[in-house]
Parts: sequence; structure tokens; C-alpha cells
Amino acid sequence: MEALHAFQTLDLRIGRILKAEPHEKARKPSYKLWIDLGPLGIKQSSAQITELYRPEDLVGRLVVCAVNLGTRSIAGFPSEVLVLGAKDAEGRVVLLTVEREVPLGEKVF
Repeated sequence: MEALHAFQTLDLRIGRILKAEPHEKARKPSYKLWIDLGPLGIKQSSAQITELYRPEDLVGRLVVCAVNLGTRSIAGFPSEVLVLGAKDAEGRVVLLTVEREVPLGEKVF
């Protein structure tokens, strides 16, 4: 029951990447992302996903985001949400997504 409660405190939502560009000031290769979360608005994120994705391939993609972790400044860029992924066998980040269209801002449960 404790694990379920911990999961419920994390607010995971579906968003669509509107814009992606290299984050040149970041220490590790990263992209600056602008993500439409529907009723939650457009949020920014810095994401270390450069090994498998090009900026132009990210635009329009649905992603899973943690929206209640607070804002962090990553090399001067406000990262308001955390885009979720998992590492493949080579250690590259693969984005978590949904298998079909859902409303932007939809809660993951």
C-alpha cells in the first residue's frame, strides 16, 4: 500500500512537444523542450535525450511528464517538468509515451 501512495503523490501527465532545440550551455548534451500540457499550459524541460532523437523528430511527439517536482535551472534554462524515459541496453534514453492519442494534460494513473 505504501508504494501505491508514493506513486499517487507523483503527478504524471501527457504532453506534446511543440519545440525542441539544442541546449548549448548544458554540461551534458541536452535539448530545450517546450511541451503543451493542455490545461496546465506550455511548460519547459531540459532533457538529455540527444543520442536517439534529433530536435526535428521530437516536435509533435506525445511524452509522459512529471509536473509536480518543481522548477530547476539547468544552465540558465528553467526546467519546469521532467520528461520520463528508460535506458536501453546501450544506456541511451528512450522516451516513455502513450500508444495512441489522448487529451493533452491527461493524468497517468
